[in-house]
Amino acid sequence: MADKAKYLMIASMDVDPEYDAIFNEVYDNEHVPNLSKVPGVVGISRYQRGTLTMNIGGERKTIEIPNEPAYTAIYELETPDVLTSPAWDKAIEEGRWPSQVRPHTKNRRHVLLKLMD
Repeated sequence: MADKAKYLMIASMDVDPEYDAIFNEVYDNEHVPNLSKVPGVVGISRYQRGTLTMNIGGERKTIEIPNEPAYTAIYELETPDVLTSPAWDKAIEEGRWPSQVRPHTKNRRHVLLKLMD
């Protein structure tokens, strides 16, 4: 995490399977670049859910959480005020995201985390 990022906003979601390609193309080529320009956004990383197998108490376990979204983006922020700024408002509505992608997302989850001192 960058030195300035005191907060993380985690956005997780699923997308209708037939829109998977446009979801990833728009997220990578429009949505992330637009939001990266917002003052106070330190960094953005995207992830796709994988299978979690780990040892716990000497036993190998595969952990599955029902309905856990397939995609997650982690936004590193200087302050949570970034998320209600005019620049964020503008960036979140730019490009094809609002009309061609957002309507096909579901199971959305948003979480704000503060770095512990």
